[in-house]
Amino acid sequence: MTDDCKSAFLLRIETEDEIGRLSGSKYFQSEVGNSFQEAKRELEQGRIVLFTGTPCQINGLKLFLNKDYENLFCMDIICHGVPSPTLWEKYITDFEQNRKAKVTNVNFRCKDVFPKDFGVKDFSDRNVIYTSKSEDPFMQMFLKNYCLRPSCYACDAKKYKLADVTIGDFWGVENVLPNLSDDKGTSLVLIRTEKGAKLFKAIKSSVKYDLCEYESAVKRNSAEYKSTSRPPQREAFFVDMNNMSFVKLKRKYLESPLKIKIKKILKKILRKDSDINILKNSNYGMLVMYKIKGNKKC
Repeated sequence: MTDDCKSAFLLRIETEDEIGRLSGSKYFQSEVGNSFQEAKRELEQGRIVLFTGTPCQINGLKLFLNKDYENLFCMDIICHGVPSPTLWEKYITDFEQNRKAKVTNVNFRCKDVFPKDFGVKDFSDRNVIYTSKSEDPFMQMFLKNYCLRPSCYACDAKKYKLADVTIGDFWGVENVLPNLSDDKGTSLVLIRTEKGAKLFKAIKSSVKYDLCEYESAVKRNSAEYKSTSRPPQREAFFVDMNNMSFVKLKRKYLESPLKIKIKKILKKILRKDSDINILKNSNYGMLVMYKIKGNKKC
């Protein structure tokens, strides 16, 4: 990820100390840049290359190279779809303006609060903000499939898989391999080629693992074999994304009519001579206690 956390790009590393720069999920499209050309140059020099990315990026690399290299290993991820980098930039800008702070790091899969689930943790130069994925507006737009590339709704890479290894989330591992379920999340490794088997054999003594059938492994993670459904609002969403503020976009696509109505009522109350007491603010909403004339309570 770039220093301002507004974009991501494929990066070449060659030492173990640099792996941290690649760690962690980034939920938006990354820039390929010259990475295909760099990989080809290293391969032609006889160096071993492990290229990682989304399935379509791996397929793109193979088409670019147009030949097989024994020293090339490819690993992709189980991909739900690629969100718009423009939307992510608007999200970060809105976040910084509201908090009057610069974002310095983002953890998209933070499990500090709920080990079985995850949320987004935004680090700024002032504080750290955690938001569950059910409350974070960017994650909700992503999970509702509003902000994906057109190709993600009919992904060719679901049918033509050219990676040697695929990694992803093993959702439902507690029902398939309970001995690997630790309530912290378990990774799924799909070995697709002999090269992939060779890679896993080289590292399996260092990891705790077990084997299972493919169908059981991907039963709860359909993104491995099926494209994301295209919501009817998708085209309108992108038009609005380019013309609305992030706040208005969030209000239009994420807030229910009832929630909007309640907000309007609360705003009217706030404009009156009323005593407002915020009793609880949680991931599930806000409980508000207020007094109106006549000392009645609601």
